[in-house]
Amino acid sequence: MKELHWRDILIRTILIITTVTIVVWSMPHDSRSYFHAEQGKPWKYADFTAPFDFPIYKSESVIREERDSAMKQYEPYYKYNQLVEQEMVQRFYRDYADGIPDLPAKFKGIISNRLHEIYQQGVIDQKDYAGLVSDTTSTIRIVNDKQATSISVVDVYSPKMAYEELFEDEELAAVRSILQKCDLNEYITPNLTYDRERSEASKNDLLAGIALASGVVQKGQKIIDRGDIVTEKTYRIIESFKKENELRNEDVKQNHLSLFGQILYVTILVLSFTIYLSLYRKDYFQKPRSTTMLYAMIIIFSVLTALFMRNTFVHVYLLPYAMVPIFIRVFMDSRTAFMTHITMVLICAVMLQHPFEFIVMETVAGLVAISSLRELSQRSQLFKTAIFVTVSCIAVNIAFDWIHSDGVTQIDYSYYNYLVANGIALLFAYPLLYIIEKTFGFTSDITLIELSNTNNELLRKMSEVAPGTFNHSIQVANLAGEIANKIGAKAQLVRTGALYHDIGKLSNPIYYTENQSGINPHEMLSDIESAQIIISHVTEGLKMADKYDLPSVIRYFIATHHGLGKAKYFYVHYHNEHPDEPVDDLLFTYPGPNPFTREQACLMMADTVEAASRSLPDYTEQSIRDLVERLIDGQVADGYFRECPITFRDIQYAKTVLIEKLKTIYHTRVNYPSEKKSV
Repeated sequence: MKELHWRDILIRTILIITTVTIVVWSMPHDSRSYFHAEQGKPWKYADFTAPFDFPIYKSESVIREERDSAMKQYEPYYKYNQLVEQEMVQRFYRDYADGIPDLPAKFKGIISNRLHEIYQQGVIDQKDYAGLVSDTTSTIRIVNDKQATSISVVDVYSPKMAYEELFEDEELAAVRSILQKCDLNEYITPNLTYDRERSEASKNDLLAGIALASGVVQKGQKIIDRGDIVTEKTYRIIESFKKENELRNEDVKQNHLSLFGQILYVTILVLSFTIYLSLYRKDYFQKPRSTTMLYAMIIIFSVLTALFMRNTFVHVYLLPYAMVPIFIRVFMDSRTAFMTHITMVLICAVMLQHPFEFIVMETVAGLVAISSLRELSQRSQLFKTAIFVTVSCIAVNIAFDWIHSDGVTQIDYSYYNYLVANGIALLFAYPLLYIIEKTFGFTSDITLIELSNTNNELLRKMSEVAPGTFNHSIQVANLAGEIANKIGAKAQLVRTGALYHDIGKLSNPIYYTENQSGINPHEMLSDIESAQIIISHVTEGLKMADKYDLPSVIRYFIATHHGLGKAKYFYVHYHNEHPDEPVDDLLFTYPGPNPFTREQACLMMADTVEAASRSLPDYTEQSIRDLVERLIDGQVADGYFRECPITFRDIQYAKTVLIEKLKTIYHTRVNYPSEKKSV
């Protein structure tokens, strides 16, 4: 027991650490504000007061306009290189030392003078010139030695423009066709180069003079009340707060403090939830699938909430949180569904800027979902639950709007679209139930209803091969279902289990009384052989259940409907035939185990009584009552129900149901009178 105790503690500790680690890892690790404001729309959150001093930052459009205005005064710097002119002119003279072909000698001087004039104005790289024009820069500053002179962009040339400028001279224009053969553009190259250092310094000086803020909000100053319309000024203040808050969150110490707070908060909630399970639902820890599902639901919706909060364009109310209590209510119980839902909501709420409304709304949604979905056997039930949850959430939100708004006209009704979308998303719980059922190994009422359909392959085969067993199973299903309803057990589970409890008889149907028609093959067998065949319908049933992939809960009904009882007819007969020989009880004992749930106990009582009732010589109320009392009291005395949580009160109710139902089934019909013929 001590080893088991420490093992349980270890499992719970691992669950807590894993859940806390994943949830905290997904959460925002700062105090960043994830609310979203829209100009002209009402403020949807609680009253907002400045928690600290912060500047009112100008909008991007205003800053952009001021930047554009300042940049009109910007003059990029270019360095003037005197050596370029000298090199190009000297090169020209070298190349045409013997003169220009077909032209007089004076043209060398004319071209040289034109190049001098162009280089004195300045030549800029073609790409740089195009950039200046596209940026609408009007002037540049030319640095020559230590002097900087402003000059209009139109007064300098690009290489292409400088080449055209050569032929502005009338004499050169007249002989352009001849000069084009000289490739004069080879002697035109930029002598103005961009001075990046001076230019960037000048630009930074201009931009530094632009103020990013237009005022200051003092700590404690009221910014906006819930329901107030967000004006342009208020919107700028809210956006300024968000920006300043992000800057403050760059502080490493503050981030660490926020992280430690989140770890402590989530740990307290998950630990409290684990303590609840340990005190009131400790059996779930014996079923790994149950605990895995519970903690997985908390983790999944917490992670989804964190993702939604990081995306301001997706509202958190689009998440169908009510799915969590629906799933847990269908597969487990109402109290655990509510506790899981509350734990998950409180964890998610800490990520919101104003969590109060969220907690109230989702708590109401969870309560409505649990109370409106006591069982899920029809699709319409989930549809009704989705409607009830949506209406309740809308009602709660209207209440908050009326409390905080001065008039009906100030309410933003478009906000209710999120709640309607949430209700629609809740309908996806139906297909998701199948995924959860298969993932965690549960069996829902929907699956049980599908299995109880008599057109099912296995049941149809039973009705054809072993019709007596099939009819017996239907009668037992009806009796056991009535008992379950009376004592508050799961009736649908009992009915479905009862339909399959004898499927092992399909292997040798003729060896069972209900399928015989005058021929009894046991007459040719020994008592031990007959007992082994009768007992084998349990093991054969389990094999068949594996073959047809029946849920484990149905397999338990097959294994426990006889418990560790004996094939009494052949056991007693063998004992009477061999009074002096010791009897090996194991040869006549079913493999078991005994029932360990109330539903299995219901099936055992109904199966035993229904089978024995067929052998009654007459069906009077007293004979039926004596039969029921004797058989069930015998089961209690033999200890068949020691391992299941059924009470003496439940057993007494079961007796009453069986007596009343058998009286109805075997009632004596009235003889119809024959018609007298007239003479």
